Amino acid sequence: MKAAIYARYSSDKQNDTSLEDQFRVCRARAAREGADVEFERSDAAISGSTAVASRPGGNAMLADALAGRFEILLVEGLDRLSRDQVEQERVVRRLEHRGIRIIGAADGYDSNHSGRKIMRGVRGLINDLYLDDLRSKTHRGQSGQVERGYIAGGKSYGYDIERIEGGSQYRVNPQQARWVVWIFEQYAAGNSVQKIAHALNNQGVPSPRDGTWAVSAIYGSPMKGSGILNNSMYVGKYVWNRSQWIKDPDTGRRQRIERPREEWQEAALPELRIVDDQLWGQVRDRIDAGRDEHGRKRQVRPATTLFGGMMTCPHCGGAVVAINADRYGCAAAKDRGPAVCKGFSIPRDLVEKRLVSIVRGELLSPMAAAEFEKAFLELLQESTGTGEDAVQANKRIAQLTSEIGKIVDAIAMVGASDALAERLKSLENDRRAIQRRLALKAASEAANKPNIAAIFNQILMNLTEALRENPLVARKILGDIFGSIQLELREDNQVWAKMATAQLLKQVAGPSISVVAGAGDFSLFPEHSLETLIQAGLQRLFSTVAGQKRWFSRWNTTLMTG
Repeated sequence: MKAAIYARYSSDKQNDTSLEDQFRVCRARAAREGADVEFERSDAAISGSTAVASRPGGNAMLADALAGRFEILLVEGLDRLSRDQVEQERVVRRLEHRGIRIIGAADGYDSNHSGRKIMRGVRGLINDLYLDDLRSKTHRGQSGQVERGYIAGGKSYGYDIERIEGGSQYRVNPQQARWVVWIFEQYAAGNSVQKIAHALNNQGVPSPRDGTWAVSAIYGSPMKGSGILNNSMYVGKYVWNRSQWIKDPDTGRRQRIERPREEWQEAALPELRIVDDQLWGQVRDRIDAGRDEHGRKRQVRPATTLFGGMMTCPHCGGAVVAINADRYGCAAAKDRGPAVCKGFSIPRDLVEKRLVSIVRGELLSPMAAAEFEKAFLELLQESTGTGEDAVQANKRIAQLTSEIGKIVDAIAMVGASDALAERLKSLENDRRAIQRRLALKAASEAANKPNIAAIFNQILMNLTEALRENPLVARKILGDIFGSIQLELREDNQVWAKMATAQLLKQVAGPSISVVAGAGDFSLFPEHSLETLIQAGLQRLFSTVAGQKRWFSRWNTTLMTG
């Protein structure tokens, strides 16, 4: 029989002898089983909470298993596979389903034992609890170190970490500290973060990660205290325990979660000051303008461009975004400067009209008009119903009005409560929805069946302006149509857009379109009963076309010449 051994250790305080010890124990067990060890896979300094397929050695072992290269897998214990109970169960079941026998040389697990599921469950629970306990003890130890005047975080730009008896502490790095002060001075003087990043990259100053400087490294997040300009360490204030990392059970990726402010630990370390109070205050005044006490912007600007982020730079392949009110340009050149990309820009109005004209040209066809009219009439029937429906609707309105009156009387007598307020709101929403349905019916009847095809063509002729009225919705539509747009520079300064095969508008409205209750309405046009029905019909047309994949296979189009 062919066997494979998998070994792993998690702490950087261990070394390769730990792996060799595991191999030795497993080889001895393989000899007793009469198996020949064909493969020895291992992972060094990788946590047991990391998915097996995300480890180099673990992934290689799974590949060998799926290829049928061994019949027995030997591990020191199931915790070497994973310390996450769900991950362990998934991997073990996957291997045993393929007929692979798993043997734990030290913990006694064996796929051939009848009680393996009970043992696996107990072992998995113990391993999972071990991780929880380890996290708790690690966090407790770090908190204690901060209380004793040591540091518990990672490296911060402008400082080196110095190991001393009892723990670690920061020590000012004079060369980096000089650039910290320079960044603060430049920002306080009114220079943009992009301009600061450009200057640093042009001078070849290494970033905190020894790469090129980006806006995020300098500005970061005022709410999270990240970025050079928000790091309170530079004024001698050490803050720890701002956040924690939680693993997403679906993706296996770690996500940063902010902790409540009352859980933060702060310590005064005046010897680590790099920036004086006056300079820090000037920077804070500029950053905090327009923010509340928690650092949140009081008004968040909505997206205003139709194609920002969908196009790629012809020079560096980076994202092309709106660099000002009039032009799209390379984000890398804007944020990092010519040291990273020599730059590219193109008029926004020209790009948007040219690309939207492709959509308009494809939809201005007898087939599209017929599809739209069919969808319109179907929605008209769904939304208005029969005369009998109108009678029932009016009866329901009367019932709702009566119930609303009773709720109002109850509030007047006993006062408002959450339950009464919620019930009143629900009843009023139901009544409003039915009233809107009846209004839509009346409007459509008054319109005396308008020329649907003519209205459809008029909408498409003004499609660019209509899309700009709601760029958030429009961007989702256009992103589904075009996918990634690769810009190319050709002779005579021609700019071409290359679009790969794209799926057209995957169910923009979802499985159903609500034109009655107002939830999910597609608001590219002013809200009006007839126009609401028209836009819903247009939406249904898009979804129908997308499902049948009738149009849009591949384009190459000129955006600009000369």
